[in-house]
Amino acid sequence: MRHFYRSHVTPAQALVVADRFFADLGLSQLSSTARTRNLSGTLGALKLSVRAEGGHYTFVEVVTDQMGESRMDRNVKKYFVELHRADDPAHTLEAAY
Repeated sequence: MRHFYRSHVTPAQALVVADRFFADLGLSQLSSTARTRNLSGTLGALKLSVRAEGGHYTFVEVVTDQMGESRMDRNVKKYFVELHRADDPAHTLEAAY
């Protein structure tokens, strides 16, 4: 699956949050560069990349080796929530209905 998210945090901050979040899930880094991370674990494997986009946005793209809505994909979405919290710590989630 391919997921993406646009955030107001810097690319470096997005990678710091990713390193902490995915390490807590038990994923280990296979390789990394200044803007990418390749991670693998019992849930599967993923490739995360970040890049500056449009001046003040950071485009975060995550590609997993899973099909459909797997546990890995749900955790990627939770990572996007962590990015949102890093940008706006006072934000609370509310039901949209």
